[in-house]
Amino acid sequence: MNFPNDVKYTKTHEWVRFEDETTARIGITDYAQDQLGDLVFVNLPAEGDQLVCGDAFADVESVKAVSDVNAPVSGTVDEVNEALLDAPEMMNEAPYDAWFVLVSGITDTDELMEAEEYEAYIETL
Repeated sequence: MNFPNDVKYTKTHEWVRFEDETTARIGITDYAQDQLGDLVFVNLPAEGDQLVCGDAFADVESVKAVSDVNAPVSGTVDEVNEALLDAPEMMNEAPYDAWFVLVSGITDTDELMEAEEYEAYIETL
């Protein structure tokens, strides 16, 4: 399992990579993609959509199930990674490169975990 130190994590298995204090990319963790299995479809929000921390903003479909992706922060979607629409398997192959959205105006970051905290959390599951 891969736990890069340059991202923050949530208990619902999303990651956040900050580009500056109020802008970040969001994706799903290595643990999430491993648990889901082969990902075959992703449903993404639109540019300009508002994310609310804790609410579903996207979903992924695997050979096993459809799962919500929850917003790890609140903010505005500035960019959507449309490459995932044509190649959802990127989430399995390189989960920390396969970002879903670029979000700006970020708030509600209190629940984010460092890599060591997330790794310890995973061990309790």
